[in-house]
Amino acid sequence: MDDFLIEIPLNSIPGFRTGHAQDDEGLTGCTVILAETDMAAGVDVRGGGPASRETELLSPVAACERIHALLLGGGSAFGLRAAEGVMRFLEENGRGFDTGFARVPLVCASCLYDLGIGDPHARPDADMGYRACPASRHNRAVCGNVGAGTGCTVGKRRGAAAMMKAGLGCYAVRAGEIMVGAIVAVNALGDVFDIDDGRRIAGMLSPDGQRFDDSEQALFRACARRSDNLFTGNTTIGAVVTNARFDKTRLKKIAAMAQNGLARTIRPVHTSADGDTVYALSSGDALANQDAVGTLAAYVMGKAVNVAVRSAQGTPGCPAARDLPFRA
Repeated sequence: MDDFLIEIPLNSIPGFRTGHAQDDEGLTGCTVILAETDMAAGVDVRGGGPASRETELLSPVAACERIHALLLGGGSAFGLRAAEGVMRFLEENGRGFDTGFARVPLVCASCLYDLGIGDPHARPDADMGYRACPASRHNRAVCGNVGAGTGCTVGKRRGAAAMMKAGLGCYAVRAGEIMVGAIVAVNALGDVFDIDDGRRIAGMLSPDGQRFDDSEQALFRACARRSDNLFTGNTTIGAVVTNARFDKTRLKKIAAMAQNGLARTIRPVHTSADGDTVYALSSGDALANQDAVGTLAAYVMGKAVNVAVRSAQGTPGCPAARDLPFRA
């Protein structure tokens, strides 16, 4: 990392709080990013199968300029109901858009498919979303098998038998007074690579589990035959947060640039079998160059993807990177 960039805790970025709740037996969970007041937000969707809620609020032509929370969760589309618990928490704390008759909390949400591991009937609900809401911004930004990362897996081109366990990752840096961080739940069809040296660190395993197979090459071979079943239970979802001041139009561009962090660390990515979605959130007043922040967003997103894989713990039949008997 350049000497100008200083690694910092994600929760040291002012204006945001993060919290998690999960079902450790059912292997699903959710992560909530709350704004201490409110936040501008943009979103970029690259995958072909997203499960999302209220993302139209973030359209540049929508009237909404600020939201109050973002939920990332498991449970596929079922998990979107966890946002109801976030709304309840915010309403109880007097937060929301004042309509004159009631304060309506604005909560965006994206969920990933984790029904193929653990209990397929275990899904985030409103109570779990409520429990995930952080009481303090000083909560430690934990990673691995927590929150939305609880049921994450990667390397699924050949299905569950060859996949590996992944999780939730976070990473943040400071460049002068500008802070940029990322949090991501890595649940990808593809393999995961180190952003610094390009080495494969997780992904599709060989039938004997003693080496990696190449998910890209396996997909290339599918070109020679019609094969549309790509084990569609995938999706990497995440957000970048910054103390720099941007409106939602500029944040949409920053979110799009942050997707480059996924492209640098996950291959293949952004397929029709994924629902890859990245948000960009701003709750500060620092002035910064949009392209510089977008470039930093791509970097911290890629680093967070690596943390998600390296911090994950394996489950029965699904090893994590720390469990591998070999090195790529």
